[in-house]
Amino acid sequence: MVAPELYGGPSGTTTGASRPVLGHVNLMVDTFIANANLEDLRAIVRGMLATSPPSVAAAFTAAARQRLIRVKATDIPDTTGIFAAGANGSSAVPTEKLDGVLVRIRTLYGSGMGIASLKILARVVGATVGLRWEEDGAMEDALAAIDADISQAIQSAKEEIDGNRVADFHEAREVVNAMRSAVNDSQVDVKKWNGEFPFERAAASLEYWRV
Repeated sequence: MVAPELYGGPSGTTTGASRPVLGHVNLMVDTFIANANLEDLRAIVRGMLATSPPSVAAAFTAAARQRLIRVKATDIPDTTGIFAAGANGSSAVPTEKLDGVLVRIRTLYGSGMGIASLKILARVVGATVGLRWEEDGAMEDALAAIDADISQAIQSAKEEIDGNRVADFHEAREVVNAMRSAVNDSQVDVKKWNGEFPFERAAASLEYWRV
């Protein structure tokens, strides 16, 4: 157990008239957060957000974005090795490295940073060009999940734009165009080996979207 550090007198509360009760409550909450397991914290946060006014969810996602920016989660990660393949790109499969990249992407668009997530997703889609995969295999499942991620990231990006949270519209346009190019390149590449295009939803979402 992570023990709290106590301040002030024998009772453990802050001495003086400067918000002793609030300090004690914050200390107790911090002790709980430090010791609670991840599933309990998730359940508590979901329950709190579901039963609170919309302003609470807005404050939560704003704090999440500040944290992600602080830890540089918007930086593009190394996407080499997210797929493994045989000779000439055959029998491609996703690797554990892809899971970590997708976690970052989902964290970004889930907190309202859709443009930043699309920048990384364009790299992920680009990494599939030149690969081939088996039907009904792990690769096909992974690409279907990525297709869904792109659609959700686009929705997040639209809300980001509508909420006037985009500082650089020129960069945002470049990101959207890069995503569109990556999806188009994938479609052309898959046709070469008569494969099934894995990003149909993404292509439909991007077709008429202009930033």
